[in-house]
Amino acid sequence: MYENGYRLNIGIVLCNDADRLFWARRINHDGWQFPQGGLRCTESPEEALYRELYEEVGLRPEHVRVLGCTSDWLCYDLPLHMRRAPRRKGFRGQKQKWFLLRFVGADASIRLDCSGRPEFDEWRWVEFWDPVKQIVEFKRDVYQRALSELEPLLSDAEAVRRA
Repeated sequence: MYENGYRLNIGIVLCNDADRLFWARRINHDGWQFPQGGLRCTESPEEALYRELYEEVGLRPEHVRVLGCTSDWLCYDLPLHMRRAPRRKGFRGQKQKWFLLRFVGADASIRLDCSGRPEFDEWRWVEFWDPVKQIVEFKRDVYQRALSELEPLLSDAEAVRRA
């Protein structure tokens, strides 16, 4: 689905019980990123979240707790040299709703081979702010904004856990 030149997309920030984040290497690339993916025409962002979570990471709803999401959609423009021959005239980039999930499963549950075309070939847990320093430049502002908005949800979740 597209809106004003942006492909509608969800982003997934998956954290473990130590508040470290799931960070994955794109297959056949040197770049690392959070799982993300486009919405299909009939999907809500939440439905896309669970579909992408399984396709890219092999996790089911019972493996995670949704802690929250960004209040707004966040956009980035894809650099001109990276845009494929435009299937849609006026394509600019991605418009994303970001979700923060708490992983409640075992690391062995994570599988990168659950779709016919795997997105990632390696993963690791990283410190909360490391992805902002490591992501490609054109996504950096969106990552900064998403993590800034989602970070307080970690302490909220911790307070609920202690109560």
